Amino acid sequence: MSSTSDDRAAFHRISAAALDQLLRGGGDGAAIDELLSAERSRRLLLLRALYDRSIRLASNSADFPLPLDDAWESLERAQAKAPEVVEDVLMAPGTGTWLSSVLRHLRDTQNSDVPVWAMLGHLASLAAASAVGARIEFTLKVPMHEGIVSLPGLGCALLPTREDWTIARVTGNQWHVRITCGSGEVMVGPDWERRVPGWQPTRRLSLGGAPDGGVVTLEEHDPYRGFSGPTAARVVSEPEAQTWQSSLDETWKILLRDEPAHTDAMRRGLMSLTPMPRGERFRPYSSSSAEAFGAINASLPDEASELAATLVHEFQHIKLGALTHLAPLVRRVEKTDGRPELFHAPWRDDPRPLEGLLQGIYAFLGVTRFWRSNRRTADAARAPLAHFEFALWREAVWSTLNSIRFHERLTPLGRRLLESLAQTCAGWLGDAVPATELRLAREAAASHRSRWREHHLRPSPEMVHQALRAWHRGEACPPLAHTMSSLVPDGEARFLDTAAVLFRHRLTNPDGSWRDPTGGGGVRGAGPVDVLLARGDRSAARQELSKQLRHGDPAVGSWAALGSALADSSEQRAACLFLLRSPEWARAVAEALHEEHGRRPDPVALATWLSSATSRLRPTD
Repeated sequence: MSSTSDDRAAFHRISAAALDQLLRGGGDGAAIDELLSAERSRRLLLLRALYDRSIRLASNSADFPLPLDDAWESLERAQAKAPEVVEDVLMAPGTGTWLSSVLRHLRDTQNSDVPVWAMLGHLASLAAASAVGARIEFTLKVPMHEGIVSLPGLGCALLPTREDWTIARVTGNQWHVRITCGSGEVMVGPDWERRVPGWQPTRRLSLGGAPDGGVVTLEEHDPYRGFSGPTAARVVSEPEAQTWQSSLDETWKILLRDEPAHTDAMRRGLMSLTPMPRGERFRPYSSSSAEAFGAINASLPDEASELAATLVHEFQHIKLGALTHLAPLVRRVEKTDGRPELFHAPWRDDPRPLEGLLQGIYAFLGVTRFWRSNRRTADAARAPLAHFEFALWREAVWSTLNSIRFHERLTPLGRRLLESLAQTCAGWLGDAVPATELRLAREAAASHRSRWREHHLRPSPEMVHQALRAWHRGEACPPLAHTMSSLVPDGEARFLDTAAVLFRHRLTNPDGSWRDPTGGGGVRGAGPVDVLLARGDRSAARQELSKQLRHGDPAVGSWAALGSALADSSEQRAACLFLLRSPEWARAVAEALHEEHGRRPDPVALATWLSSATSRLRPTD
């Protein structure tokens, strides 16, 4: 379980060829192998640091119930007998999450519902799993939570107890494993993949329907599969598992067809899929973590092409996360009392730091690349959606790239990354997109950007007051460009992607129930106005917004929506552009007028007046 300093130096490098591929958003199977080597070295160092810390804690605590020396000794014996088995256990995504979360817990001494001994004792669970796989004799005490004993990579035992945290005993030899606690007992073996009473084996999914094409774990049991603290096992039903396999079969065929240069990398680097509850149509859930190389947590989307895009998206995150373990892309900010610098991300409701923005750019460049290919191979019914997705994410990546391309906090490697990605994306700007899909993509992008500004930007109170006085005097709107709006994150911002989601419904089911404005089209976050705009009924949307903005209690985002509703009015062109670019000013001035006089101005008249300012606002996103 050790390596020399020379070994560590070798593993913490990456070849120039692999680095160049990764910086361009790609990376073949050999590049993934290099990242995995670096991750292995890093993980061994973290494991040794944690073990040393654990031994000190255990020796200073009279009531530490788990002998971690026994776990370490079993791990070493298993490695001597079957090093490939121990390698699989140590490189499993959950092991990386466990290492990072427990070290963070010990460093920050943060409160947790999980006792320290149980978090540290997961080492014994890993050692037991390794010993079982190596088929050596052993006896270990391991943590048990509510009757569940997890042996990562093998499965979990279900014992008849519901105690919060307690200890179980695991005893094994070449043929059998016995897991006990009190009077409860589970016997497993010699076939660990066979389901027996009290034992849920870990299931595997094949990539492309053939075992020799690669497999991933359908992760139900590992307590650290959720990228944070321990989580209870969630055993999926057999029909759900079969649905995952059939969906992955179809998804892999699409990836082989549309992403042939990237499937080998994914086959080598993708290790586990954790099923999450199914999300709303066109809003599937997915996540990954730099600490859990190869793991993706995802809900089942409605179409295999959506799952393909999800896998590409998260695998991009996985690659960039591993690369940042080798060298930073962003310089750290010196500690200051000032607010952190945050940015608009077209794929998020909340403002994002620079590091998060880089991750998003890298992930959605891969998504754009996928839809660029898929739109050429999809059948006629699905092609409009693929065109829309390509145009939407091409615009999102390109605009965000250019907003931070020369940021002073970028390291030389970070600047090189953005320059490489910009070259790739620039090559796609000339690709033709059908007129309707292109228009809808641009409307969706503008809607997200303007609603984001209305939620998160606050104009200077002094300038709002000046505008207020000028309005009352019947004067022209004063220039607004010499002061910037402040970014004040609004924790209530939700569903800024509503326009994009409704457009997806429109493209895939033009006459569907989404067209009913009384129920918001069945899309979370959508109101009647959003549905009217998605249907293209701007006149009705204008009438409804005018009523809300003059006589109701308008929701945040109403001014941005009014900008979209004015898009087909040549007479209100200036007001439309102003509201799409700077809705926060209309909101702030209108609210100030209402607070001062109890009346709300005519929204179109106010927007037209604000748009007459001689200078435009400086954007802050």
